[in-house]
Amino acid sequence: MTEGGSTELAKGKEPRLPGRDWIVLPVLSIVTICVLAASVEFIARRAFFSSEGAMAKCFVLTDAVTGVRGVPNCTVREKTAEGPWVQQELNSQGYRAGGELGPKQPGTFRIVMTGSSTAIGEHVARESTIAARLPVELSQKTGKRIELYNEGMWMGFSHNAALRFSDVLAAQPDMILWVITRGDVAASAAAVLSKAEVANMQNRNLVAKAIRRAKDAFGSKSLTEAATETFDHTRTAVLLRFLIYQSQSQYVKAYLAGGDDLQGYLKADWSPTWKAHLARVDADAASMEARAKAAGVPFVAFYTPDCPQAAMVSMGTWPDGDDPYKIDRELKAVIESHGGIFVDILPDFRPIPDPERYFYTVDGHPNASGQGLIASFLAKELTDGAVPALNAAGTPKSGLDNGQ
Repeated sequence: MTEGGSTELAKGKEPRLPGRDWIVLPVLSIVTICVLAASVEFIARRAFFSSEGAMAKCFVLTDAVTGVRGVPNCTVREKTAEGPWVQQELNSQGYRAGGELGPKQPGTFRIVMTGSSTAIGEHVARESTIAARLPVELSQKTGKRIELYNEGMWMGFSHNAALRFSDVLAAQPDMILWVITRGDVAASAAAVLSKAEVANMQNRNLVAKAIRRAKDAFGSKSLTEAATETFDHTRTAVLLRFLIYQSQSQYVKAYLAGGDDLQGYLKADWSPTWKAHLARVDADAASMEARAKAAGVPFVAFYTPDCPQAAMVSMGTWPDGDDPYKIDRELKAVIESHGGIFVDILPDFRPIPDPERYFYTVDGHPNASGQGLIASFLAKELTDGAVPALNAAGTPKSGLDNGQ
């Protein structure tokens, strides 16, 4: 100990740090924090690996005329952070239909389904999707031979569904089924991506992507917003959300704390942005329903919730100013105003305890069990008089059966 230090101790004073320690100690603290953060991120990336952007390989995302379309006979393996590896196989028409579209056999009732990620069965094996399970359940309930041809499209939001509607009619459906999600409404105007956006989506260089995202965020947002957005793209953020979301109440609370672009659809009074989204859905629905009517084909739509919305419905309580049924009512009004049939399955989530187990909680999409649950809800509602041609066996049929 130095003589000066001994003098200070003798006087009952703390010894002064050498000047270099005022630099070394903060640097060591920063390095320690960075090492810990990097370690947590490394572990989180191993535990919650995601093949982000892999699906872009099998879809044309830049054609403004056709909208998003599938690459014929393309196969890709994809994985969400919370789920297993899944193989997406597209047929010669670019659809994940489980096979080719053949001639319609006599006595067969053909449903053609359209929509986006939930319709295609993103993150779920094909045999566990709505498209695979619904015809089996309908056949059991009606005693009819039911087949379903899936023309759902990855990123095939509202306007994309309208752009590809000629394919739906060309498949000679006896009924058209449109799967609507929050994403279909939120991205209703999105038809294509730019080439730069697609290139970045397919870029597997994680460091380069992280740097670009940080530059974009810090260049256009406040320091707090930019830091939050940058952190949101880390796997550490996924890990923290996954842990927090194990509590239903905390899950809903955290989700409702998000911005209007994320959870504005759950508000009782919508912002101008969400009203504009709905107006575009209305225009697309009017176009599709008019063409279906001209072809003499029943047009049926239903809305399926994201995970936090299903949790709110199951809980039966929500904060003042929120309403998890708002979007469901709005879409019902849109579809029915143009002469279509809206099948309401959202209330079916009320008696389901902890419906989060049917979804990837962070990702929000239904998992394999969730796709099966939705298929069972649909089968129940479709055969309960909503579509006369699909009345359950033994149920009196109306004169609108169209001979089916």
